[in-house]
Amino acid sequence: MRVLVKGAGVAGLTAAFEFATRGAAVTVAETRPGLDGNASWFAGGMLAPWCERESAEQPVLDLGRDAAGWWDAVLPGQVTRAGTLVVAAPRDAGELDRFASRTSGHRRVDEDEIAILEPDLAGRFRRGLLFPDEAHLDPRQAMAALHDKLAAMGVEFHFGTDARHVSGFDRQIDCTGMAAVDDRLRGIRGEMLILRTLDVSLSRPVRLLHPRFPLYVVPRTYHNFMVGATMIESQSTGRVTARSMMELLSAACALHPAFAEAEIVEAGVGVRPAFPDNLPRIEALGNTVAINGLYRHGFLLAPAMARQAAELVFGHDKPAEFAHESDGQRRSA
Repeated sequence: MRVLVKGAGVAGLTAAFEFATRGAAVTVAETRPGLDGNASWFAGGMLAPWCERESAEQPVLDLGRDAAGWWDAVLPGQVTRAGTLVVAAPRDAGELDRFASRTSGHRRVDEDEIAILEPDLAGRFRRGLLFPDEAHLDPRQAMAALHDKLAAMGVEFHFGTDARHVSGFDRQIDCTGMAAVDDRLRGIRGEMLILRTLDVSLSRPVRLLHPRFPLYVVPRTYHNFMVGATMIESQSTGRVTARSMMELLSAACALHPAFAEAEIVEAGVGVRPAFPDNLPRIEALGNTVAINGLYRHGFLLAPAMARQAAELVFGHDKPAEFAHESDGQRRSA
């Protein structure tokens, strides 16, 4: 089977892997000149299904709980399994209780244990929640490593290519996100910063709860920290706004005041595709299967969605709520 994957974001790369491992001859076509610049490039890389359940539906937890294992198996050494720490200022203790009531897979930690988990946060927070089974990765490193692995497996990549002009394939897997022709999709703009400081060290993603502007800080290599992210109903890909910049920096300094002296390495914007219910979809029309609507859960949900898409094409059953056939027809390999 010859398969064309349209899009080289995280959905496209994971789909290419799932089809290639099933014996398909896979080609990936991407309109951008390289891997950078798409929504996946600006992702946080948190594999945190239990934390995400605070604002997401149960399927996000169900689909995402095995994501860390998938990434770890496919790209050994890319995943850090240190959990997630959630904290709140004493005045926002109610936010911590609300977060705990809407999630599972956590245990409460006190000021002393927070100091053991993250010494640089010692004395700053009295209570927190530790989600020990969660993990994180660096999206850019993971995408580059997956690209290289796919190329070694024989997957062909064509960057700067309009897939509409490519033919001769048995199946097309549409992973084009906001570029897809689908009027149900809406854009969720996420703004992020990368800060560099030698004065803060974190071992895991830390989420700071705030009733107006919650924040997460994800440690990266070379003393860098990814700080994000806004959630604005907009398809604008313009630069980070002054308001968002101030809010992100203010929240980062609330987590640790040393961030006030950090270098701003990068400020970026990614527009995440979402359906009205914020849940992903796999839909088939003729010889095309579309994976879309991963919302803010790209690296968390992409492995499961890619696997389901491959199972759809190769004729296996999967949850009906995520795999839909247009015109009532399922097309098997």
